[in-house]
Parts: sequence; C-alpha cells; structure tokens
Amino acid sequence: MNRIFGTSAGKKPKPTLQDAINSTDTRIASIEVKIKKLDGELIRYKEQMSKMRNGPGKQAIQQRAMRVLQQKKLYESQMSQLAQQTFNMESAALATENLRNTMATVDAMKTANKELRKQYGRVDIDQIENMHFEMEDLVEQANEIQESLARSYAVPDELDEADLENWMLSS
Repeated sequence: MNRIFGTSAGKKPKPTLQDAINSTDTRIASIEVKIKKLDGELIRYKEQMSKMRNGPGKQAIQQRAMRVLQQKKLYESQMSQLAQQTFNMESAALATENLRNTMATVDAMKTANKELRKQYGRVDIDQIENMHFEMEDLVEQANEIQESLARSYAVPDELDEADLENWMLSS
C-alpha cells in the first residue's frame, strides 16, 4: 500500500535487530573481500622481494608490503569487532525469542487455568458420590437377579466323589 499512497516524510520504520545483523554480516563480507585482495598483494610483494637483491628497490617494496600488512591488520580488527557485534545481536535476538515463547506459554497456561476453574465449577462432588452409590446399588441388584436366574431346579446341590466314580463306571 505504501507504494500507491506513499508514506509520511518523517516516518521511516525503525530497523529491526535482524536488519542490523544482516547489515553487519554484509559489512563483514565486504571486509573479507578486501582482506583477500590485500593477501593477493602481499603474496605478489613477497615474490618480488624474493627475486630482488638488497637495496633501495627492495626497501621500497618492503615499505609498500608493510603498509598493506598494516591495512590488512586494521581490516581484520574491524572484522573481529563486527563479528562480536553480530554475536551480541544474535544473542539478544535469541533471548528476545525465548522471552516471547515464555510469554506465550504463560498466556496459554492462564487461559487453561481459567477454563479448568470454569469447568470444575460446574461439577458437584455430592451429585457424583450419589450417582456412585446408585450405581453400586444397581450392580448389586443385577448380581442378585443373575444369581436368581442361575439357580438350577432338578440337580442336587451336592455331589461327592462316590457319585463321580459311579458315573465314570457306568459310562
């Protein structure tokens, strides 16, 4: 929408932590390219000096090599500082994300707690106990009915071993 209507002149969005990290990473990459270029120059100067005899020409190349080496050390120092800044910003981003996750968890727990209170408020423990006692009575009645229906009518209640032996001999 901003492309169509534009934005107000003084209202630029503030850079985020991730924007700052990306910017710093870009700067580090740029410095790494410069350091590689300086490494190439140093190798070239080293080769030139190995082929030269001592004298003013070799000293001039040594001075150039020293300047390039100083410049390389400066860039390496800057790159180290930027890497530390990136690490610090990433640590802050991680801490921020952990805090967001913690807050979301706390909010979810609060919501669950309210819902549990509401649901348990509807439960009447006395009613549940009465229902439990009624169920016991009904189960007991069902058992009595089953026992009554399971009675046998023409079979003697007691059999002994003699009856078993007679039965086995007769068959």
